[in-house]
Amino acid sequence: MLHAAATESSHLGQDLIILGVLFVIAYILGRLGKLIGLPSIPVYMLVGLLASPYTGWFPLDFASDQVELIAVFGLILLLFNLGLEFDQDEFFSNAGKLIVSGGSYILVNMAAGLVFGFLVGWGTREALIIAGITATSSSAIVTKLLIELKRLTNDETPMILGVTVVEDIFIAIYLAIVGVVLSGETEVWPVIGKLAIAFTFILVMFAIARFGGRFVSRLFRTKDDELFTILFFGLAVAFGGIGELLGVTDAIGAFLIGLVLGATRFRNKIEQIAIPLRDVFGAFFFLNFGLALDATKFGSVLVPVLLAVLMTVTLNAVAGQFVAWLNGLGPQAGINAAVILQNRGEFALILATLSLSAGLNPLIQPFAGLYVLIMAVMGPIVAGRSEQIGAFVLRTKRVKAVAPDRPDPMRDEEIALVESTDTDPDAPSSATEQAAIDRLVEQAMNDEEPPARKREPDY
Repeated sequence: MLHAAATESSHLGQDLIILGVLFVIAYILGRLGKLIGLPSIPVYMLVGLLASPYTGWFPLDFASDQVELIAVFGLILLLFNLGLEFDQDEFFSNAGKLIVSGGSYILVNMAAGLVFGFLVGWGTREALIIAGITATSSSAIVTKLLIELKRLTNDETPMILGVTVVEDIFIAIYLAIVGVVLSGETEVWPVIGKLAIAFTFILVMFAIARFGGRFVSRLFRTKDDELFTILFFGLAVAFGGIGELLGVTDAIGAFLIGLVLGATRFRNKIEQIAIPLRDVFGAFFFLNFGLALDATKFGSVLVPVLLAVLMTVTLNAVAGQFVAWLNGLGPQAGINAAVILQNRGEFALILATLSLSAGLNPLIQPFAGLYVLIMAVMGPIVAGRSEQIGAFVLRTKRVKAVAPDRPDPMRDEEIALVESTDTDPDAPSSATEQAAIDRLVEQAMNDEEPPARKREPDY
């Protein structure tokens, strides 16, 4: 018995050393990646790929299932934080427009993906899987990019978040339908029942977030930070599990409870503690993502993957401009949205796993892996340079837009006062006039500060 315990302890020690080494390598590569503007997401994935048991490129015996539960925590916390940041007032005031935006985005990508799936020639059910792989963005990667690129306050961010929410709702419905199709189920009522449960759960959680913030706040009335952290982390994990059991995925469950807690008066405190947890566990999620990839099979699917990447980039460029136009935003906002929404990730791997368990064409798994890896490496790099891309593509329009500055009476008066003192030596320079200039300058500076999101005092 003691020998077994000692053996297990030794094995645990090896696992801890392996994890530590992997994260040190991720740190080194991450520092190098920052020199070229590469975010941390593809770095974690590439480290996982190097350590994958399929590649043999890394001299450590390490399997992805050993960090799978921690990776699930990472996905849950990424979506939980997205729920915390979600601006309900912005969404509900533009719900119709956002639904149209997200729906049109999905429709364009889904239709093209279905046609592409048939052209590949792997089969009808395979085409349905490929359409899902290429149709929807990765909520986790999109969330991480918005945070890393500091774009949470951008004009297009509510539109992007709205599209991802609609996508998440769609993927929940899509997964339920795909599960039935792959199982050979021919009855209509099982599908209707799953969809009804999913919609009910989503509607109830949105209603609580919208109208029950003050009641949920009472759960968090404690000055003990340890108990406070345990409570919100426990709720995030529990609702992730509830979402999984109800067929809407753990990511949706975590997002919805984050949405509810974001409506309480403790949102800022929760966010302050949750962000470091999200960063650590999120690293496990992307590391595990890379560990599951088999690079030895990439060659057989290289041509279809490159065509799928080209299709995705082209469609997202068009769809980004369309949804930006629907929301009254400019071409630059459309470019920013397109390059972030083109990232693919966890949902593609879920679909690939389902196809493998259903006995579909085995090439789907390496197709999904290589496709997502290329998009996850290329996507963040392009997203970080979307402003430069916009400046190059829209250079004529941007010059014209910058030339006529928007009229501002306050600033005009400030400029006139400053010019009068600088150019006219005989102009009076009284203390009253100087005070007026200082006051106008201070007001102009204050006007540039972004407005803080207001909440009800009793929430």
